[in-house]
Amino acid sequence: MANIASPGIGSGLDVAAMVRQLVDAERAPAETRLARKEARLQAQLSALGTVRSALSSFRGRLSGLADAAAFARMEASSSDPDTVAATVGEGTAAGSYSVTVSRLARAHALASAAFSDPSDVVGTGQLTIRFGKTVYDPATDTYTSFTQNPDAPSLTLTIDSSNNTLAGIRDAINAADAGVQAAIVNDGSGYRLVLTSKRTGEDYSMEVSVSGDGDGSDTDNAGLSRLAFNASATNLEQTVAAQDASLTINGLAVTSDSNTVDGAVEGLTLELKATTSAAVTVQVALDRAAIESAVQGFVDGFNELVDAIRSVSSYDAATETAGVLIGDSALRAIESRLRRLISDPVEAAGGSYRALVDIGIRTGEDGRLELDRSALGKALDADREGVAALFAAYGRPTDTFVRFEGAGAATEPGSYAVKVTALATRGRYEGAGVLPDFSAGGTVTIDANNDTFALKVDGIQSGTVTLTQGTYSSGEALAAEIQARINADQALKDAGVSVDVSYDAANARLVVTSARYGSASTVELTAVDTSTASTLGFSVGAGTAGTDVAGSIGGVAATGSGQVLTGAKGSPAEGLALRVLGGATGDRGTVAFTRGVAAVLDELVGEYLADDGLLDAREEGVQASIEDVAAERERLERRLQALEARYRAQFTALDVLLGQLSTTSAYLQQQLNQLAAVQAQARQR
Repeated sequence: MANIASPGIGSGLDVAAMVRQLVDAERAPAETRLARKEARLQAQLSALGTVRSALSSFRGRLSGLADAAAFARMEASSSDPDTVAATVGEGTAAGSYSVTVSRLARAHALASAAFSDPSDVVGTGQLTIRFGKTVYDPATDTYTSFTQNPDAPSLTLTIDSSNNTLAGIRDAINAADAGVQAAIVNDGSGYRLVLTSKRTGEDYSMEVSVSGDGDGSDTDNAGLSRLAFNASATNLEQTVAAQDASLTINGLAVTSDSNTVDGAVEGLTLELKATTSAAVTVQVALDRAAIESAVQGFVDGFNELVDAIRSVSSYDAATETAGVLIGDSALRAIESRLRRLISDPVEAAGGSYRALVDIGIRTGEDGRLELDRSALGKALDADREGVAALFAAYGRPTDTFVRFEGAGAATEPGSYAVKVTALATRGRYEGAGVLPDFSAGGTVTIDANNDTFALKVDGIQSGTVTLTQGTYSSGEALAAEIQARINADQALKDAGVSVDVSYDAANARLVVTSARYGSASTVELTAVDTSTASTLGFSVGAGTAGTDVAGSIGGVAATGSGQVLTGAKGSPAEGLALRVLGGATGDRGTVAFTRGVAAVLDELVGEYLADDGLLDAREEGVQASIEDVAAERERLERRLQALEARYRAQFTALDVLLGQLSTTSAYLQQQLNQLAAVQAQARQR
């Protein structure tokens, strides 16, 4: 008999349903087990994410304490902030300052004669604006002198047919983005060009010179020379005289070119807003509130981290539930290491305190930290630097001309002797001694034949430096002009390099010095024509390069870069950076370096959070287990497919057998029926 093609036809059984039920019965417990396993692993992964987030948050709290500067932060208050406001920076000492303001600083302002329209043509030529100190009496229109400010770059503009109108000159000045702002004001008599220095103070008044005026005269009251304001022509009207601010601080007279007074008291900035009829008291004190807030943040951050770890790894007796990471070795290691660092004494702390418990941070019975703010306040009053040493990576040099710059991960706590064998120097170029004896009436004339040169500063090539043409009757004025012009060069400004130019009267020469210290500090003249060389003593060639500071830290030769000495690799002081600001060569005292709790914790938590850190390894392990569950599901599916095929084959064979038996049964029944019929016929006979 042929095989039955459709299961169940021969027997009448629902073979497909029976196979499906048997396979589902086999699948259900396995899938339930895998689902539970995956849910547990996903919960573990989520719990690790919670711990990671808490660690990251805790590290954010550490940043405010790992830097020693956080413990030196001062705050300033003013008895009359509408008159004198005060802010503090690094290095401000605590104290009380009585401030009176008799005069505010003002910016120099000049105005042209009236024009009928902004489109009126003024003239053509070159317009040069220099900044410095002007001696001028507007009552008598007497212009006595102008002394250039070497720190204020000059502005030279070419005025031609493209920009020779009143509006065109205004736009050209403003587009140059130099030290002057131009505007056109209609005062009722007409349109006037108003020039205002961007800086207040006497040293930033403006001298305006014209050369190459199209009408043939650079000083008359016609053409472009109508904008001249100098010793030869005062065709502009001075509307506001440049003025320094005048004030007293604790009875000491102080002048400032700005109403923002920096440097009169180290680190303290006074913002002068009005003159005073009575003294204003400015109080500078340690910003204890900020320090206490940062320390409280450290305590709160640690407690939040402990709570996060406990929420996923402890047993809650009240609810009789266990955290998904209970007994996790990685979390136990993290919490244990953090607690040990917080409770252990700080190595080489020195000062009055050795551990956090000394300043009021204790561990409570529940394992969370507690802060006694009163004890912290007393500790700050008694030894602020000692408190800083408990938290920050902190270096304390004994020499006032040695400054702690920073440390590396390998720097070991301890006290290190500092020795300087050579101070850092700046690169310089010394011109030839060709300048005249200015004290005897000598002068230097700069004209079109000797007004240009080019140079490299710290390896940066300048463009063509063009000096203001004129006669210079002092070496200082000539040096100031050269310095201003070099520092105004765009390429040098973009690179952040600058120079100081000085007049060496003893040797009748100019000296150009880079503002940078170290072996990368250089000055090289790259283009000088013959006339410039004979006038200024400049010639093409390199000057003397600067040198790096040299010396040792902890008895081991250190690496010098500019003014910074850095501890040698492999030594206990590796990465310890000290800036040597000056002083003599030889032994320069010691520097005590402490790696406080916050600094160490910051590095440790950073390691935990790193891509290859402890948490990352633990998360990768859980993720791998989740992937194993997916692989188990695939294997289960393949096994069930094979089981289904086996069940189908078995039931198909049973179906065929039952079909055959059914056929045989029908045949036998037929035969029996026939036999019964024959017997019945026989009885009738």
